[in-house]
Amino acid sequence: MFDIVIASVAIIILSPLLILIAMLIRLTSPGPVLYGHERVGYNGRSFRCWKFRSMVTDADRALARHLAASPSARREWDETHKLREDPRITPLGQILREKSIDELPQLFNVLRGEMSLVGPRPVVTEELSRYGRSARHYLRTRPGITGLWQVSGRSETNYAQRVVLDRAYVQNGSLLMDFYILLRTIPVVLKARGSW
Repeated sequence: MFDIVIASVAIIILSPLLILIAMLIRLTSPGPVLYGHERVGYNGRSFRCWKFRSMVTDADRALARHLAASPSARREWDETHKLREDPRITPLGQILREKSIDELPQLFNVLRGEMSLVGPRPVVTEELSRYGRSARHYLRTRPGITGLWQVSGRSETNYAQRVVLDRAYVQNGSLLMDFYILLRTIPVVLKARGSW
């Protein structure tokens, strides 16, 4: 109920911003406004996680070309599944990502019961293997729009630390902790901390 009420209120309040962002994406880059990608959810059920599109439409080919041309980028990608200098991201997409605005459509995932406001970041099936024995903890809860990892450094941490933080949240989570994480998310987003 907490998730549904907060997500519903947030969608209503943010609707002018959501419409504006959709218009800007259409005006500045060819392709769809939203991007949906398959992620692993509660009890291993897959779902389509929605974001505002922040990448070019041929993102997979752009990534493959970049990784083939840059061994250092390949190492960075293999280690973190992220790139500091990502050739796929559009200029507007860079701004959306810095402020985590691209993730606002996930409020609709929350309304559908596929995600929670707070929880581990949703992962793809291949990523779940990196959780090792901690994968069972990830599967015990719904993925979140924000979480303990996001307010503890996000991309400034390595993947092993992310797994530890996700496991700690699942093992020790409470409504009080959720409030704490939601409140901590605001300054983290405003400062764009670890948002690359």
